[in-house]
Amino acid sequence: MPAAGSASSDRSSDRSSADRSADRSAERTAERPTWLRWLRALALLLAVSAVVGSPWWGPRALAQLDFFHVRRVEFEGVRYTRAAELMAILDVDTLQSVWQPLEPLSQRVATHALVTAAEVTRRLPATLVVRVTEREPVALVQVRGRLQPTDGSGHALPIDPARVALDVPIASSADSTLMHILDGLRQSEPTLYARVTSAARAGQSELQFVLGDITVRTTPDVTVARLKDILPVETDLARNGLRAVELDLRFRDQVIARQP
Repeated sequence: MPAAGSASSDRSSDRSSADRSADRSAERTAERPTWLRWLRALALLLAVSAVVGSPWWGPRALAQLDFFHVRRVEFEGVRYTRAAELMAILDVDTLQSVWQPLEPLSQRVATHALVTAAEVTRRLPATLVVRVTEREPVALVQVRGRLQPTDGSGHALPIDPARVALDVPIASSADSTLMHILDGLRQSEPTLYARVTSAARAGQSELQFVLGDITVRTTPDVTVARLKDILPVETDLARNGLRAVELDLRFRDQVIARQP
């Protein structure tokens, strides 16, 4: 009987030892996938870095891998341009790789009538990022009974005002001088530009800008700095409880205020 008891004890001890060994093995097995994932990620990173650093055949080799096929395209800087139009010009699909030459893609996007500059970059593993600089409308010009968005060079822009809200003044024509002045205001003095509700050429030697209930009269060679001369005059009038309906800048170094 004592021998039998000893054998039973030995078997129990063996089972406990086996259980502990199995637990340790299970723990190691559970830990292994995490280390393997890190190791594989590191190996992939090193492989990609080595291949990309190769003089010319690296990107070409990576372009053959399905892992780097284009699965997403992101657009940045787009306000007026339709993304669908840019996608059509870009002309990429999921059979193409992010490792293809990017300069031709940038050049394609830059051909759009609303784009002045474009840059395409890659975000690994499968995204192309398209950054665009758009032509900015500075006025809505009355053309054959409709309002045409126009840029600072006087060029019509293919923007539908019914689709995109444009907070820009209305101009009587796409006069290049008028558009240039408005563009200068937009870039240098946006607060003053935001007050302009309409602009027009009044003869060969005069331009008129309507700022709410005030009309500003100037010569065609007026500068943004000269237009700013109306601000201290407005401040001085307001300080004295007065207001002007017209501010005339046509005379050198003078601002003539006409009151109602």
